Amino acid sequence: AAGVPTGRSTPAARLEEVEGALDAFGAPFVVKANGLASGKGVLVTEDRKAALAHATQWLLQGDVLVEEFLDGPEVSLFFVSDGHTVHPLSPAHDYKRLGDGDTGPNTGGMGAYSPLPWLDEKFGSEDAFVDEVLTTIALPTVRQLASEGTPFIGLLYCGLILTSMGIRVIEFNARFGDPETQAVLRRLQTPLSELLFAAATGTLAQHPRPVFSSDCAVTIVLASESYPDTPIIGRPLYGLDAASAVEGVRLFHGATTVSGDAVVSSGGRVLNVTAVGHGFADARWRAYT
Repeated sequence: AAGVPTGRSTPAARLEEVEGALDAFGAPFVVKANGLASGKGVLVTEDRKAALAHATQWLLQGDVLVEEFLDGPEVSLFFVSDGHTVHPLSPAHDYKRLGDGDTGPNTGGMGAYSPLPWLDEKFGSEDAFVDEVLTTIALPTVRQLASEGTPFIGLLYCGLILTSMGIRVIEFNARFGDPETQAVLRRLQTPLSELLFAAATGTLAQHPRPVFSSDCAVTIVLASESYPDTPIIGRPLYGLDAASAVEGVRLFHGATTVSGDAVVSSGGRVLNVTAVGHGFADARWRAYT
């Protein structure tokens, strides 16, 4: 309704409808659960049998969505909205593969970095890219919601893919996105509380766009064994103070708790190690250190 560019899709409530949509779009196949799935409801695969098995699993809980495959690099871009005015944050890129070195299954955000200097080659500058997303995606979305009497106030996460046909929305979230947020906010110089308060009180138009440092930020996620299926919990974490003492490093606890005198894991993605540096090599070395 807002004219926002995204991929073609077909809803399906029965397996035969899924089969027809898979054949219409062709491989790679994209099947999405329609509903809350803890970030595990999407399968992208060349294997038609695997796509049908994924659909069969989620059809037990409702319908699914079969989408055309969108090929290209992904970008996460957050916007703060007060229902009318929209201010962008800085783009980030995340890695979804489970293993170090971008290997293993697609499990969700396992690392991220910001800013994205390669946008300069495609768009002339990162600012030009941000402006295009603002005018063609974020503003039309927020204005459409306002026109329907459901104004969007808060944080709009735009998951984007840069296809050969242009920028396309692959997902929206009504929240900050992990682990990109940790990299983006480490570079934010404008007080975050100021932005959020302005969004909550409808006064964003009175504030300039948020300002970011020129530093580079790299985030690495530490996950427990057997994540994402049945992650082992209760594992003690060692060396937290020493890690935090590395210059430019900050630890963000995702799934930890205190047991006696020890900090132990309480879920799958346990820690985000985020480092800033004067370049990506510097930030990455600090994060891995």
